[in-house]
Amino acid sequence: MAAAERGASGGGPGSPSLSAGEEEPPLGLDALVEEAAAAPSAGFRLTAVRREPAVRLQHGVSGLEPLAWSEDHRVSVSTARSIAVLEQLSDVHSGGQEMVIHRTAVPAPAAACHLKVGPKKEVAECREKFANSVDPTVSQTFMLDRVFNPEGKSLPPMRGFKYSSWSPLGCDANGRCLLAALTMDNRLTIHANLNRLQWVQLVDLTEIYGERLYEASYTLTKADTPRGELGDFSEFQRRHSMQTPVRMEWSGICTTQQVKHNNECWDVGSVLLAVVFENGNIAVWQFQLPFLGKESITSCNTIESGISSPSVLSWWEYEHNNRKMSGLIVGSAFGPVKILPVNLKAVKGYFTLRQPVVLWQEMDQLPVHSIKCIPLYHPYQKCSCSLVVAARGPYVFWCLLLISKAGLNVHNSHVTGLHSLPIVSMTADKQNGTVYTCSSDGKVRQLIPIFTDVALKFEHQLIKVSEVFGSVRTHGIAVSPCGAYLAVITTEGMTNGLHPVNKNYQVQFVTLKTFEEAAAQLLESSVQNLFRQVDLTDLVRWKILKDKHIPQFLQEALDKKIESCDSTYFWRFKLFLLRILYQSMQKAPSEVMWRPSHEDAKILISDSPGMGSTEDDQEEGTSKQASKQSACDAGKGMDIDDTADDSLPPSSDIGGREPMEEKLLEIQAQIDAVEMHLTREHMKRVLGEVYLHTWITENTSIPTRGVCDFLMSDDGYDDRTARVLIGHILKKMNKQTFPEHCSLCKEILPFTDRKQAVCSNGHIWLRCFLTYQSCQSLVYRRCLLHDSIARHPTPEDPEWIKRLLQGPCTFCDSPVF
Repeated sequence: MAAAERGASGGGPGSPSLSAGEEEPPLGLDALVEEAAAAPSAGFRLTAVRREPAVRLQHGVSGLEPLAWSEDHRVSVSTARSIAVLEQLSDVHSGGQEMVIHRTAVPAPAAACHLKVGPKKEVAECREKFANSVDPTVSQTFMLDRVFNPEGKSLPPMRGFKYSSWSPLGCDANGRCLLAALTMDNRLTIHANLNRLQWVQLVDLTEIYGERLYEASYTLTKADTPRGELGDFSEFQRRHSMQTPVRMEWSGICTTQQVKHNNECWDVGSVLLAVVFENGNIAVWQFQLPFLGKESITSCNTIESGISSPSVLSWWEYEHNNRKMSGLIVGSAFGPVKILPVNLKAVKGYFTLRQPVVLWQEMDQLPVHSIKCIPLYHPYQKCSCSLVVAARGPYVFWCLLLISKAGLNVHNSHVTGLHSLPIVSMTADKQNGTVYTCSSDGKVRQLIPIFTDVALKFEHQLIKVSEVFGSVRTHGIAVSPCGAYLAVITTEGMTNGLHPVNKNYQVQFVTLKTFEEAAAQLLESSVQNLFRQVDLTDLVRWKILKDKHIPQFLQEALDKKIESCDSTYFWRFKLFLLRILYQSMQKAPSEVMWRPSHEDAKILISDSPGMGSTEDDQEEGTSKQASKQSACDAGKGMDIDDTADDSLPPSSDIGGREPMEEKLLEIQAQIDAVEMHLTREHMKRVLGEVYLHTWITENTSIPTRGVCDFLMSDDGYDDRTARVLIGHILKKMNKQTFPEHCSLCKEILPFTDRKQAVCSNGHIWLRCFLTYQSCQSLVYRRCLLHDSIARHPTPEDPEWIKRLLQGPCTFCDSPVF
């Protein structure tokens, strides 16, 4: 564990500034900087705990801000050969206490990226001309510029990634996040992970933007005239700089209106991607959701920022009196920061600024490394506000923007005394506004905004990473979406004053919240979705697996929520806790189950004892009975590991074994009861959709009569809402049953089980958990945690069935693949 030291700094307009009673240290003096942070206040002390496992990277990290954490709990790490993607899972089928991570990668393109600046033949002639120019200012500039020569030749190749950015949740075909990747040779692409095992490139924006510029003769508007010929070296440089990406950032999801052929307006979701180029121009791409590829590109507009040497950008999104405003925050390598208006004409309910707003105008040669925009609520002004923080050298520049009757109020200052070296990475928890910074010497700072009557101040404390990981150097940090974990890229630090011979890059995790804080946040969550809070549920899972029981306060609080709130979220949370408790009670196998045993003698299968009885059993039974047994095991929530655990030889202490078995049976009974409750609630929702979208005696592909009979089959289930709904549906069906039929033998498929359908000839079909239709095909989708399966939508399905098939898992809220 690592305790944290704490200090405070802040102030009003002006920069840099410190809190009252402190003297500003000269820039770069380690002793005075450490002294400014050495006085802990009487506030809380952060306790950071290491979370296993540490993930070793195959290649060294590359680019600026190499670490990013998405809203769907995937961590991207930019390396010299690929983007390593680490997906955090809160696995309910594993009894291990380590964090469960699913690892994939986005490989770097094999071919170098050449920006399109003209016809290929003319470009080749100009390159030869500039390379052999007698003017050394031309030839040497051309040969040493890696934008002109990405393949390298005598120089090392430009492989790897410069930057990566995650889109908001709900942008790809599965409702998850897209990944925008910028390579070292300036290729900007968008990728999606559609089947969890492989990343697919959806579009190459660098190629599309180059074609647009080529068709427009490398001018932004039709009124502009071409600047010159490609043979002019300055024009050759201009055409490259106007399409060399520096950074890119996604906006939030917004709503646009489209008109159908019958003049009916309908709302379509869209997302914006802003790309800042080397010459200061900003391209704003608009994509229709779900983003499928080049056909999903709606528009591309270019804005002239007027900022020389831009280094970073971020979206500014502000909501005031139910009116959303947007803009782009751009930072320069020379120091200035300003917000640019973005005109979104087709976006419903969006507004922008009338003119640019300068947040910092001094050309003080402190480059802006990273910018974060955090929406907050001002408790004294009683209004929403926007906090902009930017890393500038070893300092943090902050700016508080809020709209009042007088207009837009801007308060800015600097936080000093944080690091003795430049800040290499900065991340922010958008839920509470906490900011984290790190420098390469292994020091991580936590900055907590404290509101004052007018503006705010920051209290900061040092997170001693060296006490958690040992002597390390840090290269990047990222905070999880709910603020439970901090991911850190580390390499070995100095040992006995000597640098390490080899660098091993690792992604390591530390906790930022306690179990009690995570449980309280889950109970009071406004999101009410377990999948979107995986980092919090992982902390709860870790605690239960260690203690082998659910804390009493959590059980009581959850029971009160279930009694007072009519929400299935708390039932799913209860199911999650019971499943983890069941796994904690399982006996760990004494040896690795997949490892073959070399001690057993080799025998023929025909001579194996007991094989005759097994064959007899197989002759007496049918495949239907075997499938029923497997379905029974699946219904009890048992996986392969559970079966292996139960098949272990019994303990010699029989008296100690029986209470444990009784405890497991009791927990399993509770799991079955919660699963049945969630199933019934979803069946009621499906029947409601059927009632709203069908005519009298209309045959839908959903087994309506079977679902109704299944709901009413239990005499102990007395739900007046369900009975009234079923009565209306049966009256609408007019004694029609519309049963499902087996596609192999045309026999009727009775609805006797929510998980599978078995015809009279023993053919077994799994049921879709979203619509309860039988999946009579070889291809279907599965929940992320393998809880349930769902069928693929077909072109014949009406829109309301397609909406049902887009839903998450009814047991764990996970998306379906």
